[in-house]
Amino acid sequence: MIPQPIELTLLDPDTLQISWSDEIVIRYTIRELRENCPCATCIEKRSKPAPTELMPILKPEETQPLAITRMEPQGRYAYAIDFSDGHNTGLFTLDLLRELGEVQA
Repeated sequence: MIPQPIELTLLDPDTLQISWSDEIVIRYTIRELRENCPCATCIEKRSKPAPTELMPILKPEETQPLAITRMEPQGRYAYAIDFSDGHNTGLFTLDLLRELGEVQA
């Protein structure tokens, strides 16, 4: 059985910490989570070469520091995360969350 999150803590605006039922503690940067969003749009975007635009046009929310605005469990297998840049379509499975981040000693 996959270990379950038992505590989620926003340590600062840039760092989320999850304590797991098997006593593992993992820290994630908000940027790392956003850059690893598992939704189809983000996967497709990551698979294409980086655009060569010299001055990309950003939405107003993309010019602000990145933050998590909401994080809710989806059953016992994933979390839906809303980011301050307006993105909210990725479901972060527990398996993915275990792969990302940095395990704390």
